[in-house]
Amino acid sequence: MPMISSLSSRERRRSRTFLFAAALAAMPVFGGAHADDTVRQVLPGAQPTVAPRQLKREKAPDQSEIERFCSNIADAARDRRYALQAEELKQLQAGIDERMKALDTKKAEYETWLKRREVFLARAEDGVVKIYAGMKPDAAAERLAIVNADLAAAILMKLDSRKAGVILNEMDQKAAATLTGIMASAARRVDPS
Repeated sequence: MPMISSLSSRERRRSRTFLFAAALAAMPVFGGAHADDTVRQVLPGAQPTVAPRQLKREKAPDQSEIERFCSNIADAARDRRYALQAEELKQLQAGIDERMKALDTKKAEYETWLKRREVFLARAEDGVVKIYAGMKPDAAAERLAIVNADLAAAILMKLDSRKAGVILNEMDQKAAATLTGIMASAARRVDPS
């Protein structure tokens, strides 16, 4: 190698590195080993490695195929959409029907309550009211404590408020509380339930 000796040490190093790299690059091809043969370490009990599969490129569908597909399913998609909307409308109608039934029930309850109130106030006729209005408060309180609570409350409601207050003042506490509760519930303008 006379040529190498005439080179400087730096150039010699560079040429050795180049020759070494060339030898390494040529080794798998000329050294008896193939480029596909790679050494892999397999651990005991491990699954064997599977060779990687080659991916095949599929041809992308062209625009005419897509348009044909869309036109073929357009009617079915429209029918399905209409069916879903019809089902949703049926559910909404069922909800409205339920609410209408609940409203009718509430209306019937309110009408019943209103009739009871009218009957309650009609029980105390003017003649009976005039009798109790002319009585002394202590005597009227004694008699009203014995009478049916609904009737007594109706009579007290038709009396003058001052006269009714004096009669309630003369009554037993429990009887006065009961009559006051009945009168308060009957005087409400709205449904108590």
